[in-house]
Formats: sequence, structure tokens, C-alpha cells
Amino acid sequence: MRLLCLADALLLLPLLALTASVAAPTAAAASAKAPAAPPPAPPNVTAEMAKGGCKAFADLIAASPDASSTYQSAVEGGMTVFCPSDDAVRAFLPKYKNLTADGKAELLLFHAVPVHYSLGALKSNNGPMNTLATDGAAKNFNFTLQNQGDVVTIRTAAATSRGGAPARVTSTAIDRDPLAIYVIDAVVQPVELFKPVAAPAPAPAPAPAAADAPTKAAGGKANKRRPAPVVADAPGPAADDSAPVDQKKDAKKSAAPAGSPCVRWWLAAAFAAVAAASALA
Repeated sequence: MRLLCLADALLLLPLLALTASVAAPTAAAASAKAPAAPPPAPPNVTAEMAKGGCKAFADLIAASPDASSTYQSAVEGGMTVFCPSDDAVRAFLPKYKNLTADGKAELLLFHAVPVHYSLGALKSNNGPMNTLATDGAAKNFNFTLQNQGDVVTIRTAAATSRGGAPARVTSTAIDRDPLAIYVIDAVVQPVELFKPVAAPAPAPAPAPAAADAPTKAAGGKANKRRPAPVVADAPGPAADDSAPVDQKKDAKKSAAPAGSPCVRWWLAAAFAAVAAASALA
């Protein structure tokens, strides 16, 4: 009996080995066919803008099919957005409404760079940057990034919605790879759509001193004001207007003293005339 049981067991061993060899590849195939976990969905750009204080700009993007699709497809490869604040967009709306549909899309794409820049990397960059609106040499659509300390600014040859001042980064809405959104205080205007700012005119030369205005005399007639005459110093004991030295010598020679013979003759003649007049009387 025991021999029969042992024989049955020996017969079962090959069957068990065959079953195991068939089941092993089946389990491996099942594990290989299991789907991998899907990658995380890219962030919703306009939603992140709205949460960060740029709802007005996000609404403009959502209303432009070209801009909306370009933003959402570019974020997968990395993107940095310079998003104007709601106040800046509201101030710029009159100009924005005058643009064509293509011009609106280009302006919106002009505010994004197809590279993810962390805040630290942004502060270490200076110079021109390509944007989502750049289309080769035909349409540059570049802006210049400038850093001074912790202040990051964006400028073009055209004005911004704040006039000639550059747009300034004021806060960070999100900085998480692959997307960074920085809030700026003005809408940046590309020269491809707006006229360049005129260079400041040189300061005018100082005007010459104005002549004295004419004054009115007592009779109502206008008289030109004349400069006051220069008054000479008053002469001292020896007057400046006295005769020269050589003329003083000649005057001394011609002046006769009181007791000279000529004077005595005139006195005698005068007494004789008085005596003759009294005799006749």
C-alpha cells in the first residue's frame, strides 16, 4: 500500500513542475502589462495667474484663443510669466482695445519667456530675452531684463502703461518648476506694436538778461530807463578843476601888487577930478 502511495507521489512531481513553469511567465506578463502611474498634469497657467493677483490679465489670455493655447502648451517645457497687476491692466485697456486680434495675442505672448527662471536665476540675468511672441528676425518681440540689487525691471524702447518708467517685479505668484509667475506693476509695450519713446530734448540754453522795461512818466508816456550817472568824488581843498601848474606861474607874473606905481597914478587922477568939480561948483 505504501508502495502504491509512493508511486503516485512520484507521478505527481512532474505534473507540479510543469504547472509551475507555465504559471511563472504568466505572472511576469501580467505584471508587465500593468499601466504605469500617469505623470502629473501641467499647472493651469491662467488659474495660477488669477490666484496670484493677475486675474484681469488671465481673463485677457482666456479670451484670446491663440494666446491661451500657446500658454498652456508652452508650460510643459518650462515658462516664466511676467504678469501685469489688475490695476496696470485696467489702466492699459483703452490702448489694448484698439489693437487687432493678432496684436492682442502678440502683446499677451510678449509677457512670457519659454524658460523657467527661479527668482534667484532671474536676479542674476541681465540683457535681452526672447518671448513667446518672438518669431525669428521678422518679429523680434524682445525685452530687456535689468537688475539693480533686489529690484528686477523690464523695459523696451517703447513706453509702459506707467509712461517712460520700466515695469518692475513686485511679487511672486508661483515659482515651482516648470512654471514661474512674477507680478509686475505695468504692461510692457513692444516696439513692434507701439511707437518708441522719443529721446528727451536737450535742456535749453539760459536766456540772456532782459533789458530794463520802459517806465511811464508822469504824463503817461513811456520813457526808457537810463542808467544812473556816475558821480565823481567831490574835490578837496586843492580842486581837481583848477588850472594846470604852468598856467598858475603866468598868472602870478601878470598880477600887480596893491602898492605899485600904476595904482598910485590912478588915485592921483581921481583926487584931481574931484577937486576940479568942487571948484566949479
